[in-house]
Amino acid sequence: MERLFARLDARSLAQIIVDTVREPLLVLDGDLNILFASSSFYHTFQTAPENARDEKLFALDNGAWDTPELRALLIDTLATKTAIEGFELNQEFPRIGKRIMLLHLRKVVQDDHAKTTILIGFEDMTARRSAENERELLKKQTADLLAQKEVLLAEMQHRVVNSLQIIASILMLKSRAVTSEETRGHLEDAHRRVMSVAAVQQHLSSASMNEPIEIAPYLTKLCQSLSESMIGEARPALLQVISDPGKVISSNAVSIGLIVTELVINALKYAFPGNKPEAVVTVRYDVNGTDWKLSVSDNGVGREEGKGPPAKGGLGTSLVNALANQLDAKVATQSGANGMKVSITHATFSARVPEAA
Repeated sequence: MERLFARLDARSLAQIIVDTVREPLLVLDGDLNILFASSSFYHTFQTAPENARDEKLFALDNGAWDTPELRALLIDTLATKTAIEGFELNQEFPRIGKRIMLLHLRKVVQDDHAKTTILIGFEDMTARRSAENERELLKKQTADLLAQKEVLLAEMQHRVVNSLQIIASILMLKSRAVTSEETRGHLEDAHRRVMSVAAVQQHLSSASMNEPIEIAPYLTKLCQSLSESMIGEARPALLQVISDPGKVISSNAVSIGLIVTELVINALKYAFPGNKPEAVVTVRYDVNGTDWKLSVSDNGVGREEGKGPPAKGGLGTSLVNALANQLDAKVATQSGANGMKVSITHATFSARVPEAA
């Protein structure tokens, strides 16, 4: 009788210890009978203690736990393993429906090897997996929307470039039809500006809207377009680009491209009235940390009184000043017998980069 009470006390103590575990816990013997189950196990799986205690696990809930996956796991644990962590069990359970459970198994063998016990801890991952799946779905939907946006933007940019080229063609046709030299000159200037804007837009369309633009190839392509439209036998000149490596955001690249276009057109139009041999227009972009300096220079006649682009108040000058203001930059002009140079300088500290050089 004393041994019986001692055995009952030990069993009761074991049950109390098992009940202190917050997660569902099962204790099985070597024949996979249920020795103990925590109260959280009964609560989670909505099973009554009298239906589980001393019952074979695979007979629990009318055999609902008898699945090939779980049976193979337990047999493997008994035969070879001492511990298995994080085995994912995706299963339909009676009364609680489909659940995703992580199983943590421990095999306990007594010193005399007479008895083997298996501890099974359950971790319900259903809510977490559902949240992860929703998050992945949201990420995929967001990626799809961004891809659609890129396609729409590319289509819009393509249409813009086509429209600009159509406008440029109309301007060229009109310039050939008019008899007034002054009107023809204005129309040709407008044609060049539209074509340069189309070149800027076409270059920017090859990059993502959120990606910075490599400034050197950007300026090179822009000047190639200007050279093709303006330089020929009637106006021979070399248009060259010298640029430090660097990147600018798309909005700044547009402003820089329009400034270069305006200054190059003015240089080619006014700097070499007599088709000077070895005429050169240089576009230069220097970088110093976050500071940069853009300059367009020529080796032409410079600005003479009453000739060349107006010093103040002209459309081109106003455009360059407005674009420089958008870039938080300053405009400086040098002109002399050896040519003209216009510099646009953006500097965090004005002393770091001279206003004119």
